[in-house]
Amino acid sequence: MSKLTVEFNPKMDEILAGLAQEKGTTKVDVLRRAVALYKYIDSQLSPQGLRHLAITEEDRIVKEIVVP
Repeated sequence: MSKLTVEFNPKMDEILAGLAQEKGTTKVDVLRRAVALYKYIDSQLSPQGLRHLAITEEDRIVKEIVVP
């Protein structure tokens, strides 16, 4: 397994620590999940050249993701 050193400003570290505490996990696990989510979203957008993803339920938008 490779190692990566990342520096975060205090606010980002606080957000990361808060997410880890809420989920009962570690900051590293939160980062792993974030990368996996980013990969999924990118795979759904990039092949079609789209920068917008709408998640629907019963023909109404539940979540809308716009990637600049």
